[in-house]
Amino acid sequence: MCRIKIHTVFFLIVLNVFLVATTAFEETCEVDREMEKKCRIHNYKTVKPLLDYFRQVRNELEDKDIKENKLNELNSDLMEKYHEIVKIHEKFMKEADLLDEYKNKVLKGENDLKLSQNKVEKLESMIKSQKQIIDKLTPISKLYDKCKEEVSDKSNSLKSSEVQLKQFNSSLFEKDENIRRLNANIEMITEQQKSLEMKLENSKTKLIKQDKDIQLYQCEIDTFNRTSENIREQQKKIELQFKDCQTRFINKVKANELCKSELDKLGTTSCIPFGDSNVHQLNVSGVGFFDVLCDSQLAGPGWILIQQRVGGNEDFNRDWATYRKGFGSYESDFFLGLEKIHRITSLQRFELYIHLVAVNGSVFNAGYDDFKISDEGNGYVLSLGKFDGTIIKDAMRHSEILKFTTIDRDNDKFGDGNCAVEYKTGWWHNNCYDCNLNAPYERSLFFWWVGKKIVLKEVKMLIRSNKKW
Repeated sequence: MCRIKIHTVFFLIVLNVFLVATTAFEETCEVDREMEKKCRIHNYKTVKPLLDYFRQVRNELEDKDIKENKLNELNSDLMEKYHEIVKIHEKFMKEADLLDEYKNKVLKGENDLKLSQNKVEKLESMIKSQKQIIDKLTPISKLYDKCKEEVSDKSNSLKSSEVQLKQFNSSLFEKDENIRRLNANIEMITEQQKSLEMKLENSKTKLIKQDKDIQLYQCEIDTFNRTSENIREQQKKIELQFKDCQTRFINKVKANELCKSELDKLGTTSCIPFGDSNVHQLNVSGVGFFDVLCDSQLAGPGWILIQQRVGGNEDFNRDWATYRKGFGSYESDFFLGLEKIHRITSLQRFELYIHLVAVNGSVFNAGYDDFKISDEGNGYVLSLGKFDGTIIKDAMRHSEILKFTTIDRDNDKFGDGNCAVEYKTGWWHNNCYDCNLNAPYERSLFFWWVGKKIVLKEVKMLIRSNKKW
C-alpha cells in the first residue's frame, strides 16, 4: 500500500511538469510555426520517456484500481464475513447460555431423578407389602365377589318382587272390595243355612218322635192282637189312628225329601258349596249335568267361569250352533255356551264379574249386579244391571238389550253388514261394539273402550248367585 501511494504522488508531480512544459511549448510553437516539426520531434524525444513512464504508471494505476476494487470487494466480503462471524458469535453465546441453562436443567433433572428413584424404591417397597396384603386378601376378595353376585341376584329378585307387589297390591285392593261383598253374602248364606239346618233338625226331631210313636203304636197293636175279639172295635180305632199317623209320617218324609231336594238343587247349580278353584259338575234344569270351572281365588268363593282368554289358542270365529253349545278348554281359552249361561241365570239373580289385564300389566275389573241372557228363541238377549268396577267406563253397556250375533246369524245394528264377519268374532254386537272380549288376539282388537283402546292380554268373565236378591 505505501509503494502504491508513492508512485501515485510521483505520477502527479510528473504530470504537472508535463502540463507546464506542454503549455510553454505550445506558446513557443505558436510563435514559430515553422519550427513545428522540430518542436514535435523535440517534444516527442523529450516527452517520450515521460510518456513511457506515464503509460507504465497508468498501467500500474489501472492495476492498482483493479486491485483496489478487488480489495474493496474483499473488504466488503470481509465485513460481511465479520458481521456473519459476529452473528455466529452472538448465536454461539446464546447457545452457550442455553447450554448452561440445559446443564442446570440436566443437573436439576438428575437430582429429581435421584429423588424419583428414591420414591420409586419406596413405592416398590410399599407395593411389595401391599402385594403381600392382597395375597392375604385374595380369598376375602373372592368371597366379596361372590357376595356381590348374590346381592345383585337378590337385587334383581327384589325388583321383580316389587313389580309383583305392585300387581298384588292392585289385585289386593280389588279383593278387599270383593271380600267386603263376600262377607255380606256369606252372612246371608250362613243365616239361610242356619235356618235350613234348624228346619232340618226340627224335621229330624219330628221323625224321631214319629218313629217312637210308631213303635209305641206297634206295641199297642201287638198287645191288642193278643187280646180277645171284644176289643176289635178298639183295635180298628187304633188301626185308624195308626194309618193317620203313618200318613202324617209319609207327608213329613216327603217334606223332608223336598227340603233335601231344594238343598241339592242349591248345591248343584252354584260353585258356592265347593269353595275351591277346580272343575265341578252342576245339574241345571233343561240341560242336565255338565262340568264348569269354579274360581274362588280371583274375586272370592263361588264364581263360575263362563268365558276365559288367557293364551289366544282358541278360535272365537264360530257359528251359532258352536256358541250355543260352548267350546274350548278349561286350561286355556273357552266359552261355556249360550244355552248353559241362559239356564243358569234363569234360576235366580246372578252377578257378573269381569277381570281385565292390559298388555302393559295394568289390572282392572268391571261388575254388574243383575246379569242374565234370554232364551234362544229371543236370541240370547243380554241384560246387565248396575255397573261397578275399577275401570273408568261402562263400555259393555253398548251391547245391552241386544241379541247375540255370529257369522251365520246377523242380529246386530250394523246396517247391511255383519259385525261378526267384519271382526271375526261372535258377540252382542251393536254397531259394532265398545268392548269385545271375544275378539281375536292377532288383530289387537281385544279391548275395552274408554275414549281410547285399552288393549288386553287376559280376560275372565265370571258369574255368581247374587244373594242380596
